[in-house]
Amino acid sequence: MNDRLKKWLNRFTLFWKERTKKQKWIAVASLALLLLIIGATVFFATRTEMVPLYSNLTPQEAGQIKETLDQRNIKSEVADNGTTIKVPKDLADSLKVELAAEGIPNSGMIDYSFFGKNASFGMTDNEFNVVKLEAMQNELANLIKSINGVEDAKVMINLPQPSVFASDNQGEASASIVLKTKPGYQFSDQQIKALYHLVSKSVPNLPTDNIVIMNQFFEYFDLKNDEKNSTGTTFAAQQEIKQQIERDIQQRVQRMLGTMMGQDKVAVSVTADIDFTQERREENLVAPVDEENNEGIAISVQRIQETYSGNGAPPGGTAGTGANEVPNYQAGANEANGNYERTEETINNEVNRIKKNIVESPYKIRDLGIQVMVEPPDPKDPNSLPQQTIDDIQKILGTIVRTSIDKQYGQTLTDQDIQNRVVVSVQKFNGKATFEEPKPAIPMWVYIVGGIGLVLLITLFILWWRSRKSDEEEEEEEEEIFEQPMVQEIPDIHEQETESTMRRKQLERLAKEKPDEFAKLLRTWLSEE
Repeated sequence: MNDRLKKWLNRFTLFWKERTKKQKWIAVASLALLLLIIGATVFFATRTEMVPLYSNLTPQEAGQIKETLDQRNIKSEVADNGTTIKVPKDLADSLKVELAAEGIPNSGMIDYSFFGKNASFGMTDNEFNVVKLEAMQNELANLIKSINGVEDAKVMINLPQPSVFASDNQGEASASIVLKTKPGYQFSDQQIKALYHLVSKSVPNLPTDNIVIMNQFFEYFDLKNDEKNSTGTTFAAQQEIKQQIERDIQQRVQRMLGTMMGQDKVAVSVTADIDFTQERREENLVAPVDEENNEGIAISVQRIQETYSGNGAPPGGTAGTGANEVPNYQAGANEANGNYERTEETINNEVNRIKKNIVESPYKIRDLGIQVMVEPPDPKDPNSLPQQTIDDIQKILGTIVRTSIDKQYGQTLTDQDIQNRVVVSVQKFNGKATFEEPKPAIPMWVYIVGGIGLVLLITLFILWWRSRKSDEEEEEEEEEIFEQPMVQEIPDIHEQETESTMRRKQLERLAKEKPDEFAKLLRTWLSEE
């Protein structure tokens, strides 16, 4: 057995040395690929397909489910930063039913079912109010999360303190809501209105004016006023217009700076002073038709000319100071000659008559201020944000202020006045809402490309194996042809030369050199006998 193994080993060594460098690399790569394919095939054939049992779990819920599955000796995996529990596919449906029957997962959040389970437990009025408020907030958050476009919600409700005195004014509640919206989802005005009414009707004595709703990018969702009052004469309409203008500028600045610094790195606040004055006036203007000569069109002309020349009676009268006398009038003594000329011209010109009814539009921005808070790349080091970036932000905000203020009020603003209306603060954010982002799943095309590549590799390996086998068969045939039988050498035996030994040697030599003649001689001997 050892001789046969050594023989095959020598053949393999000789075969390997006769191969070229390229053939050796191909052989090694093919062997590695074969091992890889075999390992992958074994892995995918023996592994258990895991599917999500629950997703979007809190750490408390995930720990509770994981502990329950471990007690049952059920294989499970934790994925998506601890928010998803995966189990074998064939057990997923049955586990959901069994865990739901046991009340698992129990998030620890207080809802209205708490009162039914703990009705026999005694608690003080203050404890009851706290539990009731917590249950109200959780139930309202669950209602909001069921709306399309909302992934998660956090609700904070502030209820008025009850008074010991009887009064008609019982106070109003308020609510603050932070939504985690789906990327790129746009809420319509009808959806925002429905969301406001949902919150308002869920909490006693909560008007829509006391509700604030925003998302994780500090974008506010405002409820539009249903009253169509375009003149802005009422205070509510004016406030709505003012807030809309401020919100529009704030969102544009937030999007622009968020693109540069990151959406969660910028907080913007805008304050505006709006002129709601509406002016109505009527102008009746007259302008000449010929503006160069400042003349109109003559539509009628009348000219009268009178001339008189001749002798006439001398002027006379009674000199004196009587009732019918002209004082200081000199009486004439002789006749006199006289001339008379009268010219009269009347021209009626037509001009341009312009009548203007002007209504000055309200809602002019008299003044504008923008306050921006920026979190540096390293929140603990304010100097990690370059000064050049801060200067660029101030220039951008200054341009927005200069172009937004109405020209009537902004003509006298200097560069220093613009800088006084822009504030950029660099500091760490401590109060922003945080949400855990799920890891993106592997797309289907990756599996398709991987499967096609695996099929190609298997095909190439089969072709190589067939060519390799044919080469080996050819080499074995060549070895059989050229392989000579090994003749065992017999050591010389020194024996005495006799007539019989000499004859035997001659016969052996004849059998080796001329086997045909030896066969004939042998047959002759046999026939004689």
